[in-house]
Amino acid sequence: MKIKEYIGNKAFYKMTLGIAVPMMIQNLISNFVSLLDNVMVGALGTEDMSAVSIVNQLYFVFTLALFGAVSGAGIFTSQYFGKNDEEGIRYTIRFKTVTVIALTVVASLIFLFAGDFLIGLFLHEGDNSSDLGLTATIARKYLNIIVIGLLPFAISNIFSSTLRETGQTVIPMITGFVAVFVNCILNYILIFGKFGFPALGAEGAAIATVIARFVECAVFIIYVAKKKKQFPFFKGAFKSMYVPKDLLKRITVKGMPLLVNEFLWAAGMSILSMSYSLHGIAVVAGFSISSTVVNLLSISFQALGSSISIIVGKLLGAGKFDDAISTVKKMFAFTLFASVIAGACIYFASNPILLFYNTSEESKNYAEFFMKTVAFITPINAFAHASYFTLRSGGKTFVTFIFDSVFLLGFVVPLAFALFYLGNLSIFIIFPIVQCTDIIKDIVGFTLIKKKVWVVNIVN
Repeated sequence: MKIKEYIGNKAFYKMTLGIAVPMMIQNLISNFVSLLDNVMVGALGTEDMSAVSIVNQLYFVFTLALFGAVSGAGIFTSQYFGKNDEEGIRYTIRFKTVTVIALTVVASLIFLFAGDFLIGLFLHEGDNSSDLGLTATIARKYLNIIVIGLLPFAISNIFSSTLRETGQTVIPMITGFVAVFVNCILNYILIFGKFGFPALGAEGAAIATVIARFVECAVFIIYVAKKKKQFPFFKGAFKSMYVPKDLLKRITVKGMPLLVNEFLWAAGMSILSMSYSLHGIAVVAGFSISSTVVNLLSISFQALGSSISIIVGKLLGAGKFDDAISTVKKMFAFTLFASVIAGACIYFASNPILLFYNTSEESKNYAEFFMKTVAFITPINAFAHASYFTLRSGGKTFVTFIFDSVFLLGFVVPLAFALFYLGNLSIFIIFPIVQCTDIIKDIVGFTLIKKKVWVVNIVN
C-alpha cells in the first residue's frame, strides 16, 4: 500500500472542502439548534423531552424516506451534471417532485390516523419516575402540529438535493441557516412564553418548527426564481411532470431500492430505539440527549462521507474512472481522519454538555454512557458511511439496500430484542454490542469497494 495514494494535493482538499464545508456549516447550525431545542424542551421535564423524542423518531422515518426519494433520482442528477445535460436534470427534478408529494400524503395520513398507536410502541414501564400517560398526551399534540410542516419540508428537499448534486452547496447552507435561526428564536419565545406570548411548552416547539419549514421553502423558491440564469435546469422543470419512459424506468430501478432502503433503515432505527425504550422512559430521554450531541459533533466526517456521492458521481458521469478511484481512496482517508477527531470531541464533551440539561440524573447517566460508547467507534461508523455513499455513486442501490436496511432489520434489530428478552441483559451491555455491528458492514464495504463494483457510468 502506497501512503501517497491516500493523501491528496492542495487542489484536492480545496475541491473537497468546497463541497463539504457548506454542508458541515448547514449541519452544524441545524444540529446546534437541535441541541438548543433539546435543552429547552428538556427544561420542561423528562416527559416532555421523551414525548418530543418519540415523535422525532417517527418524523425521522419520513425525512429518511424523502432523502431516499430525492437521492435515487439524485444519482442521475449528479451524472447528468457531469455530462452537462440540463434537460436530464429537469427530468430528475420532476421525478423527485411527484415522489415526495406522494410520500407526504401517505405520511400525513399515517401520522394523523395511526399516531396514537405508533407513540404507544415507545412507552414501556421501566421505572417509576415518569408519567407515561402525560408523555403520550404531549407526544400526540406535538405530532398533530408537526404534520402541518411536512409538505414545505418535502418541497425544500427537492431544491436542496438538486442544488447539492450540481455542486451548489452554499445555497442550501444559507437557506438552512435562515430556517434554523427562525426556529431557534421562535422556540425560545413560544416554549417559555416570552415577549407577551403564552408559554406553550412542547407545542410551542412544534409550532416553531412548522413556521421554520415554511420559511425555508419560501427562501428556496424565491432565490431560485431570482437566479434563473444561474440555475438553467430549473427553468421549465415544473411546467409539466413529463419524464421519458426509458429514464423513468431507469430511475425507478436504480432509485426505488434507495427509497425503500432509506425508509426501512429509518424504520429500523426507530424500532431499534423502541428496543432501547423497553428499559424505561429515562433511557428514551438519555438516548435523545446522546443522539443530539453525537449528531452535532459528527458533522465533519458525515459531510465528507456524503460528499463522496457528489464528487465521485460527477467523475463517473464524465467517464473519468481512474480519477474516481483515486478520489475515493483519498476521501476515505480524509473521512476516517475526521472521524477520529470527532470521536475525541464526543468523549470529552459528554460530561460538560450534561450540565445544560434539566432532566433526571438517571437520564443523564444513560446519555453519558451512550455518548462515550459512540465516541470509541466513530471510525467504524465513518467507514461504513463512506462505503455506502461510494457504492451509491455508481448506482449500486440494490447492494446498498442489502448493505444498509436489510442488515439493520434482518440482524441488528432482532439482536437487540433478543439480548433484552432472551438474554435479559442491561442496556449498558446491549448498546455497545449493537453499535459494534457496523464492523460487519465495514468488512463487506471494503470488499465491494476493492472489487470496484461501483465504477459505473449509468447515464450513457
